[in-house]
Amino acid sequence: MGKVTGFLEFRRDKQPYRPVAERIRDWRQVMLPWPAATLRTQAARCMDCGIPFCHQGCPLGNLIPDWNDLVYRDDWREAIDRLHATNNFPEFTGTLCPAPCEGACVLGINDDPVTIKPIELAIVDRAFAEGWVRPEPAAVRTGKRVAIVGSGPAGLAAAQQLARAGHRVRVYERADRPGGLLRYGIPEFKMEKRVLDRRLDQLRAEGVEFAVETHVGVTVPAEALRREHDAVLLAGGAGQPRDLAIPGRELTGIHFAMDYLPLQNRRCAGDVVPDERFVTAAGKRVVIIGGGDTGADCLGTAHRQGARSIHQLEILPRPPGERAPDNPWPQYPNVYRVSSAHEEGGERVYAVSTTRFLGDAQGRVRALEAIRVEPVREDGRTTFRPVPGSAFTLPCELVLLAMGFLGPERPGMLAELGVRLTERGTVWRDENWMTSVPGVFTAGDMQRGQSLIVWAIAEGRSAARGIDAYLMGRSDLPAPLG
Repeated sequence: MGKVTGFLEFRRDKQPYRPVAERIRDWRQVMLPWPAATLRTQAARCMDCGIPFCHQGCPLGNLIPDWNDLVYRDDWREAIDRLHATNNFPEFTGTLCPAPCEGACVLGINDDPVTIKPIELAIVDRAFAEGWVRPEPAAVRTGKRVAIVGSGPAGLAAAQQLARAGHRVRVYERADRPGGLLRYGIPEFKMEKRVLDRRLDQLRAEGVEFAVETHVGVTVPAEALRREHDAVLLAGGAGQPRDLAIPGRELTGIHFAMDYLPLQNRRCAGDVVPDERFVTAAGKRVVIIGGGDTGADCLGTAHRQGARSIHQLEILPRPPGERAPDNPWPQYPNVYRVSSAHEEGGERVYAVSTTRFLGDAQGRVRALEAIRVEPVREDGRTTFRPVPGSAFTLPCELVLLAMGFLGPERPGMLAELGVRLTERGTVWRDENWMTSVPGVFTAGDMQRGQSLIVWAIAEGRSAARGIDAYLMGRSDLPAPLG
């Protein structure tokens, strides 16, 4: 390491953000760039730890100590090459990933871990600004054709790897623009879509084709893809949202998060969304059910739309401020976190369960009833027991359900192909990432279930290697997940 004693000399700094009063008035990204000198100091905290557990924490196997050292030495050009060796899209993970690498940092045993995620983002932003990120088309074409269903991070990572291996790749996306949840699930203030578009431009220049407004299994038969391509990758994500089947669910004003967030993203993109279709929090008392990242995305969006008040409900108890005894290093720390959206306002309510929605004479939601709960461990699983006398009512005119996803949508493509499913309802695969149908592969949330963007990219890269080996008999593509 360039600064062996850096972890003793320097403290961890916090990522700078735009002031709350300023950022809630627009849709631009909330983070501010770090000065290069500060980043070099933060990179100097990376220890000569012998066994870098950050590698174990990162599904991509990112060479984190290497590029930390290169940033400290001010060698940004070599740093982006080292970063791109394992990660196709560090601008996505550097913005959106919850950084399990930092949770596994050896320095985190008794100190604040290294600020890995901001350094990663700074490297790739510098690389784009300097013009170092350029298309890398294959020198030789194989003549093989691969169809990829889904243009989220798993599909895009696989597409780039396969195109660079010389295959002809076409990505099928049912929306009108490629990007999957990166396009229509992640709010603009969290990642501006220009970041996605510049990477898509690189993929197109490398030969990747995109077919949008193409819903495989609905508007295009899945079997047609098998006939027209030598291999097919299913990377359509886990799009089946978890519902809340309680009295009053049918009332107007109760929406899934993914019926809410895309509409605002479309308006940010300049699309015309009629007022009668647009779901807005403006002037309303809003309740978000679900305390995860999607709930926080709804929270930040509701702030910017001008909500009157916002409550975010979570069935789990509030996490501790520090690691609990049953959550030791190097596990990902289950601790209380405050996202940029939470800094902007709203009330977080933990250990509650919604029991009923209440409406007015016109069938519009006007309140919900909830009760405090406590977790109970029975037969190896956790259930939640109501606390007697703790019921309460929350007035609301908009309810957003952000309780996660149950797995891939089964009607249509999956049913037509007849792929085997796991007990969890995800698509089964073998060690080569192939499904039960020969020549059909899968990666990302479709086979893993709802997960992190870093897992999606890693699985897309691994599936690409499996496809390349299937088509060519062997593969020189890297395989972060074996």
